[in-house]
Amino acid sequence: MKLTPRQAAGYFARPDPDSAGLLIYGADAMRVVLKRQEVIAALIGPRGEEEMRLTRIAAADLRKDPAMLPDAIKAQGFFPGLRVALVEDAADGLTKVISAALSDWRPGDAQVIVTARQLAPRSSLRKLFEAHPSARSVGIYNDPPDRAELQAILEKAGVGAVERDGMAALEALSRTIGPGDLHQLAGKLALYKLGDERPVSGADVEAVAPVSTEAALDDVLNVVAEGRTDEVWPLLSRLESQGVQPVSLCIGAARHFRRLHMAASDPGGVSSGIARLRPPVHGPRRDRMQRQAQGWGMARLERALAILTDTDLHLRSASRAPAMAMMTRTLLRLSMMTGRR
Repeated sequence: MKLTPRQAAGYFARPDPDSAGLLIYGADAMRVVLKRQEVIAALIGPRGEEEMRLTRIAAADLRKDPAMLPDAIKAQGFFPGLRVALVEDAADGLTKVISAALSDWRPGDAQVIVTARQLAPRSSLRKLFEAHPSARSVGIYNDPPDRAELQAILEKAGVGAVERDGMAALEALSRTIGPGDLHQLAGKLALYKLGDERPVSGADVEAVAPVSTEAALDDVLNVVAEGRTDEVWPLLSRLESQGVQPVSLCIGAARHFRRLHMAASDPGGVSSGIARLRPPVHGPRRDRMQRQAQGWGMARLERALAILTDTDLHLRSASRAPAMAMMTRTLLRLSMMTGRR
């Protein structure tokens, strides 16, 4: 049986103890691991592994010894309770081995949990679990969690009530950080609010949120390209405190202005030029870059690239001038160019 994302969320929390098995596959290995951990914990409990009710089988080992899986399924443990036979990093090459084990599965045997990377719709492994009368298949995609999933993560970490602005901040963060970082953030938030009965606010979330160097670099490049000169220095100070080097700043700025120049110089116009950028730019970021390219124009973008090239050469030379001061001067100069013709 194939589970939809909505069905999967409930199933991971309350899996069927009488099922023969479950296939979890997806391109993001961390997301797959987290879901695998959740479903196994729900099946065998927090002490299941200590009580030897979990058997881990690597795909490479199973290829060498196909009897490992049926042996694990039929084995009887010393402790009562459900048992799980976990096959990690499987692929279509193991379909026959897993199919034979599932065909011989009987109620009371260990449940078979299989994890895999992204599988195509024609995958034989997917088809095996989707067609099996007592097994399930779940695809894990790189979508941010919905509100219900986010609340479940917070509850599991021990986070109490959350204000509206706090939830909005968490939802925004969940779209920019990975699932592992999101679980860590929930744990940090629970510790931060320990002994504090007030609901989680946006300020609380901001206090424990991870700082993204890439996002901060994008911020400073955008304020430079939009001529918001008074905001340049505070953002640069933040980047410097994170250890970002002036040469890295210069390379990032040159890349950003080069992409704007490509868009502004496109024969079909800025909109066509933005559409041709690789990697592609989507959503609000696309609209923002389009406005920047239109505001600067091709000629001024060429002057900006010349300034950045000259700065890069000085940063890499034997000059004894303070590198960050030089880079700051360049970015301030560029931000002030937006008002000129």
